[in-house]
Amino acid sequence: MPDAFLYMLVGLLVGILVGLTGVGGGSLTTPILVLLFGQSPTIAVGTDLVFAATTKAVATAAFGYGRRIDWQIAGRLALGSIPAAAAAIAWFWVRRAGPEVDPVVSRCLAVMLALTALGLLLRKPLTRLGLRLTARSFGPATRDKVVLTVTAGVLIGLAVTLTSVGAGALGTVALLSLYPLRLSGHRLVATDIAHALPVTLIAGLGHAALGHVNLPVLVCLLVGSIPGILLASRAAVRLSPAILHGLIATMLALAAGKIWLGN
Repeated sequence: MPDAFLYMLVGLLVGILVGLTGVGGGSLTTPILVLLFGQSPTIAVGTDLVFAATTKAVATAAFGYGRRIDWQIAGRLALGSIPAAAAAIAWFWVRRAGPEVDPVVSRCLAVMLALTALGLLLRKPLTRLGLRLTARSFGPATRDKVVLTVTAGVLIGLAVTLTSVGAGALGTVALLSLYPLRLSGHRLVATDIAHALPVTLIAGLGHAALGHVNLPVLVCLLVGSIPGILLASRAAVRLSPAILHGLIATMLALAAGKIWLGN
């Protein structure tokens, strides 16, 4: 494969970003596969989901070893996201021969990239909103907060399965808004990645069963990403992701516009 080295470089970049910030998996890999390498939206999504599930398994193991994951919050998100991911795979299965699948995925991808960019830019205002709401509640885990967490999981599960985007950036924004005091810094990133693992795994296996995975591309991405994510996860406690979030948001906004306008 002539582009093998380039795919490895993409994997290395994404692995570093995922380990540092919890953002950058589907948010960057899928648009890169579509815009730079000419993969169809459906194949790009399926390939990236299997890729993301593998890299997040490595990151979850690293973070879990350091006891950084809030498993209770990850479980609440999973209550919504896993059934939603299964429902989205069912839609792909029913529509697998339809000509509208790639256009629908392309449009949804553009919307999710734009929302992800916006979410990254509004992290601080959303965190302040979450702090105000937390201050008004009587406890750290009110019934409304649990319902909102499960609802956020449903939206993330649908978004991830349709576009491979949402588990990192939007999941982080949701957690910042809902748990601004309970989750901070490395615990936020670790919990988001731990929740994303089962969702991307289920969605990726579903896409693989439908033939939406390019295996040679997947192997090259993994070869580059695993060293990157292991190194970056070690540095997550020391590095601030603020500048990276701004750069990622800019790239995502540009990619969203290009995909919406037809590549």
